Amino acid sequence: MVMKTCATPGSGLYMYLINYTIEPEGYTIYMHIMKPSDIEAKSFEIIGRELGGRPFDKLQEPVIKRVIHTTADFDYADNLCFSEDAITRALTCIRGGACIVTDTQMAMAGINKAALKKQGCEIHCFMADADVAEKAAEEGITRAAVSMRKASLIKEPVIFAVGNAPTALLELERLIKQGCISPGLIIGVPVGFVNVTESKDMIMKLDIPFIVAKGRKGGSNVAAAIVNALLYMA
Repeated sequence: MVMKTCATPGSGLYMYLINYTIEPEGYTIYMHIMKPSDIEAKSFEIIGRELGGRPFDKLQEPVIKRVIHTTADFDYADNLCFSEDAITRALTCIRGGACIVTDTQMAMAGINKAALKKQGCEIHCFMADADVAEKAAEEGITRAAVSMRKASLIKEPVIFAVGNAPTALLELERLIKQGCISPGLIIGVPVGFVNVTESKDMIMKLDIPFIVAKGRKGGSNVAAAIVNALLYMA
């Protein structure tokens, strides 16, 4: 394969991928110039083809496809669960300048800042705050739980994007049941083995809009992908 890195005024660097067919396997490398936007468009074309025209809800489909694009995992076509009004409630919050709260710096870094600015939204991750670490050590609980408590003080509508810590979901459930908060949306997609499926199930039983990845799969990248999909739809 021949690869060339080029720069054009105003476009930045991108790669030329020159096509050829590998024999005898028959793999094809795409021969046209692949800018990032071209690569993304081609990726979504492949995703749509491999999904085989499955009849997704029109509002849920962009979220499902964005997560598959991020993970290359088609299981998300089946394990992403949406409350009945999750998308419409989320879009209303975003258009009203909601705050996005994540449970990791990684998720925060993966959310499109230009799209946030366009909607007048703010984003926060309190995990690295000194007062959060101090309180967690004092009470013997996770920083994720304490960061959710801190987020409960935000006055604006809040969308919680949890991709790592099930203890964040458990704390949100406690705060909601005590009447301390009423989130605009909870994105519950922590990954792992301990309290992961249980915390997701608890969120889905609340009378709060949610997008949840059933089972053990998820991650900060999934949380960011869902937020980005919603921002692009708003």
